[in-house]
Amino acid sequence: MQVHLNALGCRLNEAELQNWATSFQKVGYSLAATPEVADLIVLNTCAVTSEAARKSRQTVRRFHRANPEARMVVTGCYASLEPEKLEQIMGVDLVVDNSDKDILVEKVKDVLDMPVMPEFATQPGESALFARNRERAFIKIQDGCRYRCTYCIVTVARGEEKSRSIDDLIEEINSLYAEGVQEIVLAGVHVGGYGSDIDSSLYELVENVLERTEMPRIRFASVEPWDLGENFFELFANPRLMAHMHLPIQSGADSVLRRMSRRCRTEDFQELVNQARTQVPGFNVTTDVIVGFPGETDDEFEQTMQYIEQVGFGHIHIFTYSDREGTKAARLPNKISKDVKKERSRRLHELAAKLKARELEAQVGQTVPILWESSNQTNDDGTQRFHGYTPNYHKVAVDVAQGLSPERLILSTKLTAVDIEQGTLLGEIVEQIPEAPQESTIKITQLD
Repeated sequence: MQVHLNALGCRLNEAELQNWATSFQKVGYSLAATPEVADLIVLNTCAVTSEAARKSRQTVRRFHRANPEARMVVTGCYASLEPEKLEQIMGVDLVVDNSDKDILVEKVKDVLDMPVMPEFATQPGESALFARNRERAFIKIQDGCRYRCTYCIVTVARGEEKSRSIDDLIEEINSLYAEGVQEIVLAGVHVGGYGSDIDSSLYELVENVLERTEMPRIRFASVEPWDLGENFFELFANPRLMAHMHLPIQSGADSVLRRMSRRCRTEDFQELVNQARTQVPGFNVTTDVIVGFPGETDDEFEQTMQYIEQVGFGHIHIFTYSDREGTKAARLPNKISKDVKKERSRRLHELAAKLKARELEAQVGQTVPILWESSNQTNDDGTQRFHGYTPNYHKVAVDVAQGLSPERLILSTKLTAVDIEQGTLLGEIVEQIPEAPQESTIKITQLD
């Protein structure tokens, strides 16, 4: 039996795919690279915006057209919010609510009665991580969120907070390291809220990861800024914690943040960023910003522009607000016109590009350890182009002679220039690069 796993949306959805891949393999399934050859398709949907919900429905239909004989399981946030709509789409055999994600594999076996080999009769398959062609692993540490930002449907879809135990996470991380994984990303709906339900904390979890594993590189997915205590950045004295965090601010105007029901104010956020940059040299802060939130005046948008430039970010995810049915923000008055939102987005993108270029220029001349990813690009001169990320999460490109490969290795690299067009750094590996293996012993497959 072959299962094709696919996800839309956030890193947490990707982390869940990885867990399911391992569980399916343990009970005898193998991983299918495409839906066309699968006996079973599992789609992890997204509903963060109306467009994401539309794409979720569209993907279900596309997969069914590609392989009408396959059984299809749909889960994720859209499946939790509108299960009745999904059940009516041709090809859907089972809808699994977010609350049942931890037992998805068991539900598939019980409800769909799909035959699999017993666990004792199976041989270890390819790693779920490498099967998805990833050089890093996303670790789901918790689910759910206790807060209710007015624009967010995800907290409704994901439910109450539920943290995994520290021992369980340590076991998973050590298993991945034994497979050769060099970098993990701690992911969740509310990463900073980890441990609220099990008398623990994100700080305690990170302490344990540093003490009880040998994972060389540890990162965080998006973390709400108000969750980090005063001593949190002391952890970064350990160089295995990468000097980067994604801290969403959403607006640079306190009046807009109040309408969003955000628990952080601009002054507190600025103080947090200053603390990080003071305690951790080269610390890179990236963020999210929503433009055109209901009632956002010209003055409030100008406040955001000034605040963003004042703080400075290595990268900004810019979202144009759109109503999402079921959220409080959808009922707010004074909606912003499409033309105004488009113009504000354009201006913020220009500012974000300028700030990113400034940040990249500041990296040139440094020599840093970079984890190199696999290459699928051959240059005209026969060299191969590889990409990787600095510890503070700036993308770097390097050209390597045929027959050599830095793939999945952490190598010292000098940052030599900025590629303005691509928005990346260029580098030169200063360590000896090993020869590429003649034949890979790891089966690499690619999911959409």
